[in-house]
Parts: sequence; structure tokens; C-alpha cells
Amino acid sequence: MSAGPELRSVEESVPVDWTRVRAELAAHGLSLDADPPPRQFAGGLANLNYYVHIGGKPYVLRRPPLGELPAGSHDMAREHRILSRLAGALAVAPRSIFLCTDPSVIGAPFQILEYRAGRVIRERVPADLKDRPGLGARLSEVVLTTLASIHAVDTGAIGLDDLGRPEGFLTRAVAGWRKRGWAAREEGTDALHAEIGAWLEQHAVPDGPPALLHNDFKLDNIILDPADLSAVAVLDWDQGTRGDPLFDFGTALSYWTEPGDPPAMFDMRQTPCVELGFPPRTEAVAAYARLIGRDMSDFLFHRVLSMYKLGVIFLQLGLRWRQGTTTDARYAPFSGIGTGIVAFTHDIARGRAF
Repeated sequence: MSAGPELRSVEESVPVDWTRVRAELAAHGLSLDADPPPRQFAGGLANLNYYVHIGGKPYVLRRPPLGELPAGSHDMAREHRILSRLAGALAVAPRSIFLCTDPSVIGAPFQILEYRAGRVIRERVPADLKDRPGLGARLSEVVLTTLASIHAVDTGAIGLDDLGRPEGFLTRAVAGWRKRGWAAREEGTDALHAEIGAWLEQHAVPDGPPALLHNDFKLDNIILDPADLSAVAVLDWDQGTRGDPLFDFGTALSYWTEPGDPPAMFDMRQTPCVELGFPPRTEAVAAYARLIGRDMSDFLFHRVLSMYKLGVIFLQLGLRWRQGTTTDARYAPFSGIGTGIVAFTHDIARGRAF
């Protein structure tokens, strides 16, 4: 039997006008329950997720974070489109049952998702799992096989063959993340960003056969069955698209820490790979190659691009603190973490690390 969801108190939750939500849902034949009252989930730094009950059943109300948002991020309409169609083709995809595109209701678009019970492993290893034999091997297997199952989805069969623009995907990704990185960089780091950007342009590779991409795949976006630690659900599809799956794998690997990594890789507190006993990244690359039958000889490009993306994401979060958009103290160290990850990316590009 799984424990209940980790929730903030009503007082700690970011306020939502539930009267207006109730009226909006009622207009579409959905009844938001008053008891138990909606509460915000405890985890997460970006999108705001609330545990709600509709017609006596648990669901998730999901909306973008407060403040100005980076272009193309936190796209509720994109996520709804993906999850309203993907649920029938991929067991770990929770179904999205409703989308509100009118920002006047609560200040931003929102959607209602199927709730999946289970456990999520975040920055620390749960006490009851610390002595579990083979934990790292099991969880790393779940990460890799779940990602491979996403990449194997026949998007044409579920009406998602027009999702994204696979042609030129990697070229646009380089241009986009260079632009975002330059906008969010810390003072005194111009040369670092410029050199990584130049390396990416000089070592560009052709796009591989397109697949469905999650675009932020990592352990804490997987809900696990408490009994056997199999994947129950994959969350956070608001950046989903179609493109080269090696970039998606690179994103997953960017959170994969090893002993000897620089402090920023641990300070980001995303996945406790070392404590869990995950195998080395090189073994993960070999395992993923076996799962999808893909040549990985040009993977260094994807590795550098996805690591740079991760660093820029932290810089963007840190910029919200620097500009005063958020007063959440958790954001205070993110710019330094982002710059540290970018510096590590530079080492990877120069062959001094992997």
C-alpha cells in the first residue's frame, strides 16, 4: 500500500481562486469537490501542481509558475495535447482530461490530469530503500527502459506525427540554448558561453530518426510502484516534442552524477545517483544503445548540448532570483549552480570529463 501524496498545507500553498476553477469546470460538466480542499504538492520548483478531487476521484490541477516565463516553456496546451492522446499508447502516461486556455480564470492556462499514486525519489534516498539490494541497478534500469519505451511510441498511430519540427531539430536546439544561455549568464562568464557555443556549431551532427521526446526526463519525473519500483507514471510533459532521441537521452544523462563530479552536479540536488548506486554514465550509454539499437559514435555532441541545456535552465531559474521575480530562497544558489554546470560542460567538450 502506497503512502499518500506529499502536500503543502493549505496556508503554504500558492493561492488559487478555487471558486472560479469550480465554475469553469462546472461549465464543462466537471464537479470540483470542496472536501477535501485542494492542496499544492510539496515537490517541484517550476509548474504548480495541486491535488484536487473531481466527482469524488483524485486528480491533479497543473498550471505554469508565476511570473514571466521563457518562450516555449510550461506549455499546458502542448502537454494536454500529448497526454490526451498518449495515454492509450504508453502505460506510464497519465491522461489529461481537461484544458482551460483562458488565463482570466486563474491567471494562466491550466489542465486537469489523471492522478497516479506511488512514490517519487528526489534529492535524497528514502530511508526504507537505503539497504535494498541492487537498488541502483534496478532504478537505473527503470530510467533507461522507460525512456526507451517513450522513444518507441508510434506517434502516427495516435495523431502526434505533426508534433514539433523534427527536421533541423538539433540546429534549432543549439541556437535556442545559446540564446537563452547568453540572456541568463552570470557576469564574467561571456567567454565560457561563447566557447561552448562555438564548439557546438563546429561539432554539429545530423538529426537522427525522429521519435517522441519528453525533453526533461529524469528520475524524479517518474512515479514508482512502492513494491517493485517499476514505473507507474512519467510526469512533466509540457516540453514534449518530436526530434532526435539521443538529445532526450542526453538530458536524462545530464542528471546522472558520479563520484568526482564537480560540486555543482551535487548542489543541484536532482538525482542522488551516487547514493543510490547507479552504474557509471558510460555503462548507461552502452545500455541505452542496446535498448534502441542506435549507433552512439556521435553522442558527445548530444552530451555537450544537453549538459549546456541543464546549466542554462539553472541560470534561468537563478535569474528569477536575481531579478526579484521570486523571493523563494531555494532559488538563491541556482545561478552559481548553473555556471558550475556550464563550466563542467566546457570540460566535457574539451575531453577532460564525460
